[in-house]
Amino acid sequence: MDRQTTETSTEIKPSVRVRFAPSPTGFLHIGGARTALFNWLFARSLGGKFFLRIEDTDLARSTDEAIAAILDGMRWLGLDWDQWGESDPVRQTTRFASYRAEALRLLDSGAAYRCDCTVEALDARRKEALAAGRPPRYDGRCRGRVISPDLPSVVRFAAPVSGVIEVDDLVKGPVSFAADAVDDMILLRSDGTPTYNFCVVIDDVDMEITHVIRGDDHLNNTPKQIQLYRALGRPVPRFAHLSMILGADRARLSKRHGATAVQVYRDEGFLPDAMVNYLVRLGWSHQNQELFTRAELVKAFSMDPVGASAAIFNPDKLLWVNAHYIKTGDPARLADLLLPHLERLGVKTNAVDPAHLSRILLALRERSRTLVEMAASAAYFFLDDVVPDEAAQKVLTAAARPILEQVRAALTDIPFEHDPLAVALKGIGESLGLKLAQVAQPIRAAVTGKTVSPGIFDVLELLGRTKTLARLDDALRQLPLQ
Repeated sequence: MDRQTTETSTEIKPSVRVRFAPSPTGFLHIGGARTALFNWLFARSLGGKFFLRIEDTDLARSTDEAIAAILDGMRWLGLDWDQWGESDPVRQTTRFASYRAEALRLLDSGAAYRCDCTVEALDARRKEALAAGRPPRYDGRCRGRVISPDLPSVVRFAAPVSGVIEVDDLVKGPVSFAADAVDDMILLRSDGTPTYNFCVVIDDVDMEITHVIRGDDHLNNTPKQIQLYRALGRPVPRFAHLSMILGADRARLSKRHGATAVQVYRDEGFLPDAMVNYLVRLGWSHQNQELFTRAELVKAFSMDPVGASAAIFNPDKLLWVNAHYIKTGDPARLADLLLPHLERLGVKTNAVDPAHLSRILLALRERSRTLVEMAASAAYFFLDDVVPDEAAQKVLTAAARPILEQVRAALTDIPFEHDPLAVALKGIGESLGLKLAQVAQPIRAAVTGKTVSPGIFDVLELLGRTKTLARLDDALRQLPLQ
């Protein structure tokens, strides 16, 4: 992936700076991929910066394997990011010193305080509050107390207790929160580790993020973070909270609706451009256009058309989009993407001629919705032997013997090209009093092991004389005599 050089203090920074900030606890799922895509498009459409930040402060759940999976998914989708600082991408676990320094600054300014309430005491107060019908928020009893930093304690934010926090959300419109509903959240735990909302704000401040585009499951975090921005004396970025993605049953998209990780779709034969095109249409539109090139998306994208209603994930629509990209994509690039799927079927891909594969791909792509389907249809061109499937076995009966014997004899010396093959097979049909389809089907079953394929002349030309004759001989040896 291309990288821009690390930023320096003398660089002229663009007006738009966004980030995608996944937690590395699993694969890059569909919802996260769409969020990353909207951030990427917003930045690229305005000539801004798009940063990737790994929010790995949950040490118990974050793994290097998950980070690698996220990067793999981003690269597969073609969502390149800009470098910020020495770490690429940024990892929160490398920035603990910055979080602690900012927490101490808030302590010094009076915007934060130390709290030594025990977990047991806090649990008891929560239960009391719930029993009394009050929100189970911290009651602020350590505010104003002087607690030595040498004693076990957490650092809490002294949240304003009156007023209204207003958010002019780019997707949802104006949203208001009562300030007294925001808890005195913990900034640093008793072991000195920072908490999620605090890290997010410090990172966004240091990275000079101008727009925060994320899922609407983070909307409740927004008032907390706005208060922190203000306490730090820093500008509040614009927020845009994207709607959830739902399954056809209007339940939140989950594994029971099918694949949710982008790598699973890759393994199922979907193309990265098709995934990008489909994901961008989950909540965004442009003049009723359905299909976009990457360049068209960058040119057309803005947050204005992004809808606030939940998006419905439709697997059939994704298949339709993918089929379009297979039919119209560059054959050489598609051939390269097809190789791993052929390899899974036992094809020795290191011996595959790219030009030959591209010709096969052109013959197959009108019938293929995914690369997995295409690979299944293409494998017989490369394997040494084929095993007829159940449908093909029903064609390869004693009645097929005279057809295959004449075909075997006719194909020995003629050029293996479309027109001579057509003349020969049509002539055999006339001599036997059969239509071309009646001649073609037993040939197809014998040489491909299937009853569905591209036109038989194209199949034979692409398969070549040697493999065609060998498979006809093999079929004839196994056919009953009568």
